[in-house]
This record gives sequence, structure tokens and C-alpha cells, in this order.
Amino acid sequence: MLSRPKPGESEVDLLRFQNQFLSSGATPAVRIAKKVNKKDRCIDEEPPVLQDQRDVVTLDKLPDLSPTLIPAPPKRARPSPRFTVPEDQDPEDRLDQHDRHITAVFTKIIERDTSAMAVTMPLPSGVAFPSVFHRSQKGSQGKTATSGKRSIFAQEIAARRKAEANSTPMETSVPTQGQQEEAGKSSQGPQLITGEGLQSQDARREIQTIHEENLAKLHALGPEEILQEQQRLWAQLDPGLIAFLKSRRNTSGQAGVESMEEEKSGTVVHKTPEEEPVGLPPPNGYTWRQPELATSAPELPVTPHKEWLHMDTVELEKLQWTQDLPPLQRQKTQEGMQQARFSLQGELLAPDADLPTHLGLHHHGEEAERAGYSLQEIFHLARSQISQQRALALQVLARIISKAQAGEFGGRLTDSVLRLLLDAGFLFLLRFSLDDSVDSVTAAAVWALRALLVAPGDEELLDSTFSWYQGAAVFPLMPCQEEEEEEEDEETPVEKAKKKNPQETRPPPDLARRDVLKGLLATQLLPRLRYLLEVTYPSPTVVQDILAVLIRVARHSLESATKVLECPRLIDTLVREFLPSSWSPVGEGPISRLHGVPCAAAMKLLRVLASAGRNISARLMSGFDLRSRLCRFVSEAPQELAMPIQEAEQLNTESFRLWAVAAAYGQGGDLYRELYPVLIRALRALPQELSIRPHSQLAMHRISAFITLLTCLTQASSSSNTELCAPASNNPAESSLSPVSPSVTWVQVSGLRPLIEPILRQVLKELPQPDTWRALAPLPIACLLYLAAHYQAWSQQPKLCPGECLQDVERLSKELVLPLLCQPTFQGLWDSLRHCSPLCNPLSCAPAPESIPNLVSLGCGGDCPPLSLAGSSSAFAFLTSLLSLLNTLARIHKGLCGQLALVLAAPGLQDYLLHCGAPSRASRLTPFLAWALRHEYHLQYLVLTLAQRTAGLRTDPTPDAVLYHTVALTLVSRLLPGSEYLAHELLLGSVFQPEFLPERASGGPEAADFSDKLNLGSIRRPGSGRGALLAEACRDLPGIRGCYLAHCMLPCPALLHSQALYQGEHLRIPSLLLPVPKGPLLPADWPFLPLIHLYHQASGPVSKALPPSSLGTAIHALQWVLVLESWRPSSLQVVPPAARLARLMCVFLMDSDLFREAPIQRYITALLARLCQPRALSLLKLDCPLPGLASFPDLYTSFLEHFEAVSFGDSLFGTLVLLPLQRRYSVTLRLSLFGEHVGALRALGLPLAQLPVSLENYTAPPEDNLELLKLYFQALVMGTLCPHWCPVLYAVAVAHVNSFIFSQDPKSSDVAIAASKWMLQKTWLLANECLKQHLLYYKLPNVAVTEGFELYSQLPPLRHNRLQDVTSGLLKDGVPGS
Repeated sequence: MLSRPKPGESEVDLLRFQNQFLSSGATPAVRIAKKVNKKDRCIDEEPPVLQDQRDVVTLDKLPDLSPTLIPAPPKRARPSPRFTVPEDQDPEDRLDQHDRHITAVFTKIIERDTSAMAVTMPLPSGVAFPSVFHRSQKGSQGKTATSGKRSIFAQEIAARRKAEANSTPMETSVPTQGQQEEAGKSSQGPQLITGEGLQSQDARREIQTIHEENLAKLHALGPEEILQEQQRLWAQLDPGLIAFLKSRRNTSGQAGVESMEEEKSGTVVHKTPEEEPVGLPPPNGYTWRQPELATSAPELPVTPHKEWLHMDTVELEKLQWTQDLPPLQRQKTQEGMQQARFSLQGELLAPDADLPTHLGLHHHGEEAERAGYSLQEIFHLARSQISQQRALALQVLARIISKAQAGEFGGRLTDSVLRLLLDAGFLFLLRFSLDDSVDSVTAAAVWALRALLVAPGDEELLDSTFSWYQGAAVFPLMPCQEEEEEEEDEETPVEKAKKKNPQETRPPPDLARRDVLKGLLATQLLPRLRYLLEVTYPSPTVVQDILAVLIRVARHSLESATKVLECPRLIDTLVREFLPSSWSPVGEGPISRLHGVPCAAAMKLLRVLASAGRNISARLMSGFDLRSRLCRFVSEAPQELAMPIQEAEQLNTESFRLWAVAAAYGQGGDLYRELYPVLIRALRALPQELSIRPHSQLAMHRISAFITLLTCLTQASSSSNTELCAPASNNPAESSLSPVSPSVTWVQVSGLRPLIEPILRQVLKELPQPDTWRALAPLPIACLLYLAAHYQAWSQQPKLCPGECLQDVERLSKELVLPLLCQPTFQGLWDSLRHCSPLCNPLSCAPAPESIPNLVSLGCGGDCPPLSLAGSSSAFAFLTSLLSLLNTLARIHKGLCGQLALVLAAPGLQDYLLHCGAPSRASRLTPFLAWALRHEYHLQYLVLTLAQRTAGLRTDPTPDAVLYHTVALTLVSRLLPGSEYLAHELLLGSVFQPEFLPERASGGPEAADFSDKLNLGSIRRPGSGRGALLAEACRDLPGIRGCYLAHCMLPCPALLHSQALYQGEHLRIPSLLLPVPKGPLLPADWPFLPLIHLYHQASGPVSKALPPSSLGTAIHALQWVLVLESWRPSSLQVVPPAARLARLMCVFLMDSDLFREAPIQRYITALLARLCQPRALSLLKLDCPLPGLASFPDLYTSFLEHFEAVSFGDSLFGTLVLLPLQRRYSVTLRLSLFGEHVGALRALGLPLAQLPVSLENYTAPPEDNLELLKLYFQALVMGTLCPHWCPVLYAVAVAHVNSFIFSQDPKSSDVAIAASKWMLQKTWLLANECLKQHLLYYKLPNVAVTEGFELYSQLPPLRHNRLQDVTSGLLKDGVPGS
């Protein structure tokens, strides 16, 4: 059986198949027959087999011919019998008779000469074009016979042609001979021929000759002959041509004829262009039938005509937009967002900007006189049906966002542009625009998305600091979730359970309200971007924008980076299209297509993804064949890559950085062995490359990235990294990866130092040259960090030869380090620290002008200022790397500590540390401030570590020990998340370092006792001398350190992660992303943390008995607080005195017996005396919000309840109860005692002599709260408040009641006057003569008197008169008054 033809077979194959079929003799599916007439044979007759080679295909049961049409159309090829063709007529003559072309009249045609013609712009006209007719005009005409099958337009055209044919003979009349002569005389030239196109010297002569010939012929003809010639021309020429020739009639000829007629009539008519007739111009001597003028609107710039389309009824209010713009209104107020208008370039236009209308900035309805468009109008344009308008609107919005983030608008706007756009739904407008089918709209949407998400200076900053000390580890650019957690705390458990259900997710708008990137990722952004890259093949600019957006998404968090990695075919497309191993050579200049060409941004995206986690890095290196790509791009110098040199430099740099990130996880060691010869050759070529001037910034970043890679590989060879251990991670996906032992050994990397050290020497010679030093800035940083890693790894080798290592350390110190420290130029670097410090200059890290909480960015609009941490004048990075090397050398060779400590004596460093240790108000933690502070804290930590190593080896007191201790105390309370290891090391060393407390051995305790003796207002208790307590605390420093290490313990996973980063333990590093910087690791009141923990443990939801060690914990905490209060008061200035008082009150709330312990009593008494000093007491404010405390009145209420239950008259407990009752504090506290806990008055037996503050603080000014005064009077009269039970409050109550009953203030209310009179009457009638005498004869407070106040011997006249006035009725009647 023969097979059917297949696609791709040619006609030769088909003929071969046909011959095979015919030779086989098989029965065909169709019959071959010759077409014959049905009249000659029957249908059922078998068709004979044809012998010729022609093949005719017929189908079974179908006729050979198509059925005949009934009726059959007549054949048009047959000539009509009425038309006979003359046999003797020449065909050419017959064609000439039917020729209606212009050549039938004009036989000689000369080509137009346009060399001398002037090109002019068309003049504006008030006539509508094209001329249109109205459908309403058709309704007034009668229907023709054929109108039912013809369109309105065809009917109108037919009617016009018929009117033209009928009007021509009717409107013309034969002129007389006189009229002809008059018209001929009046015409000065031809009316039809203008001479355009002829040579300038022959044009006028030729025109005049033709004109004279025409006039001679016209004069030779009679009127009848003229009409005959006219009819012959009209019959011979095409009607359209006749109309064209008539329209060419010169207006001057018409004006001449009309002027002749006007002269005859004696009137002059001035015609406007709108009044010119539209019809065909008549010949000379014929008159026009004037058309009817349209309705005019003189106030409009264009007069509308009723012949124009839709101008039957002129609506003037709808034509007002054609008028001139109204004058601008001068606005002097600050411009708000509703009035802000922008140009098409995104510039903010001033309210009084007077710009011309041809710029296209006035096409809006509101405020038509102002140029530019508001955001609302641009939003409206972005939803247009015209793709060009949508693209234009998105481009304008992208420019506006870029300029807003750059801070170009300044304070000219009252609100944030980004916040207003996001609230208006701009984010989802961009997402919808990405789905547009028009490429220009998609490109504009991608550009606007990049402008919104990517801050221009953020990536430059992070790239330039990659080679810094711990520069590869960065904070994620995601919002802080504190607000979201607060909202969740207010929700019910059922709502929380619903949110925790993975099946129920929040809608994208809710996510975007808290986090813009999370909201975008919920709208399937990544698959759409992958589609654009994979299918649409956008332009290089769009590709770069998409890659920038993906990099920003990858920097958001580990979750976002994982989504980018797991997006189907996204990474495959990036590696295949933008990181190919082979490509066509690309020259300098812009390219039309980026697909198939290596792109540095794609390599950077993979590097940022790898920085997010160990697992992601391993999947990238193994699953997408990045090893071969790295070999391809690293093995060749940038000049040898067939691509532009700048792109090649960046590609090479990003390849080194990606490899360095993989090496930071202990990966990529096998690649190092393969490329070892290449790397050595590149290292040997560096000195020659550095000798070439000027130095390229891209080349310096490439070399520093190369050395950073070698640093990571050297750290991986450390012996501590070869232990197989599970990587520390909170993410199960990260922890699931089994650790792999690094394949780099110390032998393989030990030979790199002799090649890198000469490079550092060569660079350090340029230190005296500021310009050259700035150009080479990244290189010495990377070299110093490499040397530190080299000696760190060398000292940890199991087969270490100590002598050889120490000798090499001494050689390096003698030949390189010490000469550098002695250079005068090097001393000047320390002087720049204070000027570039974010702590000393918080304004250098001010938040970005368009920073919003749900879209985090570093806020770097461009280059950093020179006097900033990352500026060109900053030496932070270089000095930090040098201190890292010095600490490594000092740890290995302790004998060099004294020589290396010379760096600590620099005056610039001392001045910087003084400013850092000074108490300052904490600034709002912005993303850029967190990034800058982290690097500044690295320098401070390394300085303290070097000072601690030096202090431990000195026999004499360490100079500047107080300064170092103050800086350590300040730094431990400022460290941010990610620096848990540094905080732990500070608590373990510098904070509790005995050498940093020189007061313990230099008479500090004695000085404290002497100070207390001079302070007459302090509490004096036997055995509670502050000097003895301080000496005891100094002896207990190891126990105090252990207490704070236990209670200031940081989360274990975060501590292990931080330790792995700073110690270079690569197999323990789960990610190079740091935790979100919500705030400092430790609270500002961290010295009180043990007390707070004990309080929460005792007063939690489930009360537990305190462990036996709680007494020691409380004592150690109180000891350390006393040390800080006495010798480092500046470290506690950030804690308000009210907060310190609240922490001391918590000690009494922990347990019913803990406060009775003698050590607790002594230390609290000493601390309370410090709080009650006049200076501290003036700062004691109980009404302001306190950190860690919801409400002080609530705490005081609990304190009163506990005092009433377990105090048993303890005087120290009573002192803390009385302290908040001073007159200047809230009356709520006094009402709480006298109203709800009046029973506690009996236990407040504190003597007046032991009151830590002056009694006048309680009695002045007089009490004005009527309710409290009634409670005072009630407690006194009822006997609840007695002088021998509560002497302090008895004196206070007597003073206030006495002042109230004798007050005669005319401004007092009637209620107060009546209450005062009533109290005085009751006092006069008291049976208790002692109380009566105290209330009536009170004079002033005096602690020296037994009662606590002095009495009048007799009342003053004013009081005596007051008493007589109030009590006169009582004396007269002899009975108590009501």
C-alpha cells in the first residue's frame, strides 16, 4: 500500500509516486474521464480510459459540469447590434475622440522648474476642511427611485454633480461685445496661467506671449463661435479637470470683476476669507450667486459656520476652550499637592510659571491658565485607550518619582509624592501596565517600576563597600513589622488563628499597605518579568530595568530571594540569555539587543541571591552551571573579553564577588584549584597595572573584589572550619543542607601573601597624595583585611610552628605596620573621624526626602557627601581594616601590644571617642543610619578590643581607662541586630574589665563617702556608707559579669550566626543577610535587666516562687547600678530618673521578704539617696511616658497594695511610698492613697528626720483639689491620720487643710467657698483640742519640731477676722450650725 505524501516532499517525489501508482494497476479512488457534453452521452455511461497523458480528476456521483444558472447571464463579449464599427476609421483617431485627458487640450507640456520657488508655511484659515455636508440636508430632499439601494454619501455626490451640470448653462449668459472689450482691458494678465515652474528670466515673457495669443483668438471669434468652442471643451474634458481649472481662477480676477460691479452700483463690500464662495469660479463677465453667511461668534478666535460638522447649533459655552487663556493668578502660599503641576520632564512648575502654549502643557480643564499637569490628570492619562498617551503618562510619572527621590522638590510640597501615589493605587497601575500588549507601554511601566523601587545610589553604595570589613553582610531592605505585631496583639485568638492558616492569605492591597514588595510579589510579578525577558525580547534599557527590579526584590528578604530562585524558568532564562559562554563580539557604543551577550547586572543578581542564604548559593553553583560561567569570565582579563571595556570590568568584578560569596559559605574550593594558575598570573600582573595612571575606579573595584575572594578562600582554609557541623539557621530549608568540608587547604593559599603584600606596600606609598589615595581607596582596605585573615588562619593551623609565625609577625610589624603608624599623613586620618561620624553628625544620615515606611531604601540619592562615613574624605573603612590587622597581630604576639598600642594615643581618636561617649539623644533609626552605624561600631569595638589587650598586660593604670569604659558602656547599649557576638564579647570583657575601673584602686570609695558627708540631704544609715558598698562591688565584678551574661543573653541562633560571621567560620554561616534592624540589641536600661526579669518572673500570669539565686542576682544588679551611678553617671543619663525609681520599686514587688535582706536595704538606700539629690530630683518626672512602663499610676497602685499587705512599717518601703506624693506630681497618686488605700497610712511611720527630701516639697504650693482636701480633713477628723502613726503625711494634711480653711481668694468657686466655710466650722467645733489647735494655728513646716510644723501663738488679724465671721453664728446661737 502506497503511503500518503508527507510535508517537505517536492513535485518530483509526487510525480514518482504517481508513476508507481499507475504501474501497480491498483483501482483509483477517483475516475479519470474526459469532459464531454452531456447531450452526446448518458450520465451512467462509463467514461473511456484516456490514452493521453493529461489527468482529469472527477469525483464519484458528481456531475462533470456545474449546474446552469437560471436565468443565465448574458454574454457581454458579444458586440451590440446597434453599434457598428467603421472599417475605414483609424483606431488612433477613434481613441482621440474618446480621450478626455488634459493632453487632449495642452499638447505641449514643459516641466516645472522649482529651483527658484520659495517654500512657505501654510497660512491659517478660518474655513473648515474638508467641506462636509449634513445628513439633515438630505431629509429635505425627495427620495429618488434608486435611493433605496444607495448610501447617503453616494446620493449626495450624485445630487451635487446633477446640480453642477444643470447650473452651468442656466447661470451663464453670452456677454456683449462691449463687455468683452471692457473685461479684456481690465485684465492685465492671464487668469489661468501663472508661469510657475519656468525659468525666472523667461517666465513673464512666455506668459505674456500666451496671453496675447489667447486674446487675439478670442477677438477673432464671434459669440456663437465662443459658445461652440466652450461646449466642445466641456464635452471633451473630464468634469473634474474642468472644476480644477475653474478653481485655479485668480482671486484678483474675481476682485477685479466684483470691483467693476461695485463701481457700477456705487457700493464697496469688504469680504472676509470665510465669505469667499466655495463653488466653481465663473468666467469673466459672469456674476456669482452669493451664499448665505453662517452665524458668527465674534468673541471666539474662529467664527463657526453652519456648514461645518456638528455646527448646526452653535453652543458657545462648549467653545470657550478656544479662547485665549486667562491671566495667571499669583499664589504666594506654599504649594500643595492638589495644586502641584509638573512638566513632561517631571519638573515641578512654579504656580506663576508663564510658559508658551506650544509646549503642550495646557491641555487640561482645571486651572487652564497654569502650565503643567497634576498627578490626578496624569493618572487619568495613564488609563487612556491610546497607547502613546499611556506610555507618555507612565514616563512622566517615572521622571517625577526619580526627581522626588533625588530631593529636587525640597520643601516646595506639603506632602510626599510617593505616599500620595501609593495611596492612589499607583502600584497596581504599574502592575496592570506590565500586562499591556504594547511594547512602549510595557517599557514605560518597567521604567516607572524601577524608579519606584530602586534608589539610584543604594546599589552604588553597597557595591563600593562590598570589600569593607564585614561589607558583604547587609541588612535586608524590608519594613519593620512592629506596627503589624501591635495590630495583631489587639486581635482575638480566633482572628490570629485564621491569619496563621496558610490557605488564607491577605489580598495584595493589604500586603502593599505594609510592604510594597510583598504586595507586588502577590500579583505574580516575577512570572510576568520572566515572560518579558523570555518571549518579548525587550530593548537593552528595559532589560537593565528588569534586572534592577529583580535585584531589589532579592535584597528584600530571604523569602523574596527564594521566590526569585523558584520562579519557573526565570534563572534559566537569565543564565542562558545574559550569561552565555560564547557570544558574538560586541564593540563600543550602544547595542540594539542584549540577549545573547553577557550582562554584569545578571551576574550581580545571582550574587545578591547567593548572599541571601547558603542553600540558594549551593543551588545556583550546582544547578545552573555557574562554575563554567565563572571560569569563562574570570580566566580572561577584561580587555580580552569581546565586549565594551566598562561592561567587561563590571562583569569581571561581579564574577569575583559571586565567587567570594560562595567561598564565604565554604563553597567553590574546587574552582580555586582549577583556576589557580590563572589567579596567580593575575596577581603577578597587578603591580604593573597599578603603575599605570590615571587609576580607573572600575579597575580598583575589580582588584579589591579579587583580593576579597582570596580573603574568603584563606578564611575557609582555617582549621576550625574543617569540622563538620550543622549550619546555624532558623530556616528549615537552610538547615536541610548537609555541610560539606571545604576543599581548600592552608598549603594551597599560604603562597598568596608574598604576592599581595608588595601590592599593599606599593599602594601605601601614595598615602601623602590625597587624589591618588582616594582613587586607590578600595585596594588597601582589601589588602589589610587579607593580611588579617592570613595570620588568623595561620595561627589556627594544627601543625603550627610558633617560632616561624611569630618571626613573620615581627617582620610585618617592623617593616610595614610601625612605619605606617608613624607617618604624619596617617595621623591626619584620625582627625577626620569626628567629622565623618554618623554619631557625631546625625544630620549626615538624615532620612531621604521621600522615605516611606512600607518601601525601605537606604535613601542615597547619588554620591555620598565627602564628610560622611562612605564619603571620599572618610577614613573609617581603612582604619577599621587596619585595626582588624593590629588586633590579629596583638593576639598572636602579645609582646607587640605595647608598640601597636601607639595607635590609641592619636589625638584625633581621643577626640572622637570623647564625643561618642557623651550622652546624646537617640536619633530615629533609618535604614541608612543603621547601615552606617554598624560600620562605625566595628571601629569602636576594634579600638576597645585593642585597648583591652593592652590593659591586661600593663602593671600601671591604663591611661584613658575611664574613656574606654564609657565608650564600652555606650556601645553595648547601641549595637544593632547582627552584632550579637560583639555585644557578648563586650559584656565578657571591656564592660566589666577591672582595669577600666581605675577608681577602685585610686581612692574612689573613700571619695564617695566624703561626698556623702558633704551632702546634708542624703540618707544617713549606719553601715550603709557608699564607699564600702562600692569597694564590695568591685570585688564582686566576676559575679556581676556572670549575672549580666545570664540575664542579657541574646537569642542563641542569632548569636551563633553573628559569631560565625565575625570569626570566619564559613560552615556555620547560614546567610549573609542580617536581621531586620528594629532597634538596639539591648535596651537603654540594660543595667536593670536582672531586676526586670525577676519582677516579670514573680508577677507574670503564672506566679512562680523566685529561685534561691534571686537574692544574689538582685544584689549583683544593685551593685552594678550603684557603680554606674557613682563613677559612670553619664551611662545612665539615657534612663530617666523616674524609670530608675520604677526599677527600684520592682525590687519590693518581687517577693514579700526579698526587700528585708540587709544587702538589698543598703544598696537601695544608697541608690535612693542618689535619686533624691536636688539635681536628680529636679529631673524626676512621673507624668511623662516611661520606657517599659505602661503607666506609673498603675505601678504605684500595685506598690500601695503590696505595701499595705507585707511592709509591716518598713521605713525604706515607706520612703518609696512617700516619694511620689510630692505636691508637684499628679494628684492621682495622692487620691489613690487617701481614697482607696487609706489603711496604709497606719504603716507609714517614717520619721520626719529620715525623709530624703524637703518637707516643703509636700506642703507647697497649697492643694487646690477639693476632693483631696475633703479626704485630708476626713482622715484627720476620723483619727486615721495621727502624728505618731504617720508624722510626714499628718504634717502635710494639716498644712493643706489650714491653708484651705483660711483662704479668701475671690476667684474661688462658690462650691470651694462653701466647703472652706464648712471645714472651718467643723474645725471650730472639734472635740480634739490638739487637732483643733493644729488646724487653726498652723504656721509653717519645720522638721526640727516634733510635730513637723510651727504654730502661731495667736492668729494673725486676717485669720482672726475670718474665724469670727464664720463662727459668729455658732457663738450667738450656742448650737452647731448646719
